[in-house]
Amino acid sequence: MSKNTDVVVVGGGYAGVMAANRLTQRDDVTVTVINPRPVFVPRLRLHQLVGGTHDAVVDYEDVLADRVRLVVDSATWIDAAGRSVTLAEGGTIGYDYLIYAVGSGSSGPSVPGAAEFAYPVATLEAAQRLRSVLWDTPVTAAVTVVGGGPTGIETAAELAEQQGRAVTLICGGVLGPYLHPRARRTARKYLAELGVSVLEGPDASITAVAREAVELGDGRTLASQVTIWTAGFGVPDLADRSGLRTDAAGRLLTDETLTSVDNERIVAAGDSSAPSDLPFRMSAYAAGCLGAHAADTVLNRIAGEQPTPIDLSFPAMCISFGRGTGIFQLGHKDDTAMRLYFSGRAGKKLKEYSCAASVKHLVTEARKPGSHSWPKDGKHRPQLLAAQHDDAAAPVA
Repeated sequence: MSKNTDVVVVGGGYAGVMAANRLTQRDDVTVTVINPRPVFVPRLRLHQLVGGTHDAVVDYEDVLADRVRLVVDSATWIDAAGRSVTLAEGGTIGYDYLIYAVGSGSSGPSVPGAAEFAYPVATLEAAQRLRSVLWDTPVTAAVTVVGGGPTGIETAAELAEQQGRAVTLICGGVLGPYLHPRARRTARKYLAELGVSVLEGPDASITAVAREAVELGDGRTLASQVTIWTAGFGVPDLADRSGLRTDAAGRLLTDETLTSVDNERIVAAGDSSAPSDLPFRMSAYAAGCLGAHAADTVLNRIAGEQPTPIDLSFPAMCISFGRGTGIFQLGHKDDTAMRLYFSGRAGKKLKEYSCAASVKHLVTEARKPGSHSWPKDGKHRPQLLAAQHDDAAAPVA
């Protein structure tokens, strides 16, 4: 009789759910997911929750395989030596292997006043709170969105289109950094048509946030009754608190198989992983693929086989501008933008398809574990790793 293997997945987002479902390929593997809330949150929909066009929740019964046990709690500490996870509400859960998939959010803003007066949107609870605040705020009130990435753009567009609000989008750098310059011009046009004022460049960086105003790098003060913070990147500090090595942003350091550099029984996936200190771009697409690969690494080890390095390419990135328009930016395998992109209704349909597919992939994996596949690269990441090695080996002047 074969020994049963217990695998604990910390985090029930795109990466964690994909990993948990994929692990059920083996009947002798017991899978437990630890997640702080009882519903799955498709984070690609949080800006719609704020705008009032989506609830941004899915029942775990719809996305999690029947054999996976869900524990609604928060992990406070990982005992790597003792192979156990301590829970916030008391008790521990033991494991043979652990998949670290705690996800990400916006970084804690260091700008004076931002923590007190700006509203984040990176979690379900934050988005629900912001929606409630906006519900009690006159439509004529000035709203400022800080951050020129996809979340900032989509939140600004949603509020302008759905609620008719006067929104200023402050980028600090350039609008939509990933977009090709041609697509960026289209993005500016769409935002202008919605009445969103866009401020770009270092002079437009936020230097302070007050209760009803923001201060810019060039000395200007703008009225802002509601300031929404979407800038930056941050991850939970569970790995660091547990004595596991992390990168500068707090992501768990792993090798190319996604195995922790400190412990081969711990494998990381999604936004909270930093393979070879060269993390992949934050996205639901990457999270799902990394979750699947993390599960494969664990399954390889259980079978006594050598895990393989991660191989992943990025075919596209998409942004919605309200409910009727979008940009679907095609990308090269090295995750740089092509000149080619789809815009207008076609871009929006492709964006909506991508959002729906991010959840559908989880459902499919739950029903047919091992089925998820993704585009491979095999060229650009090895070049990045070689360049990193050469830089590390170069003598210090």
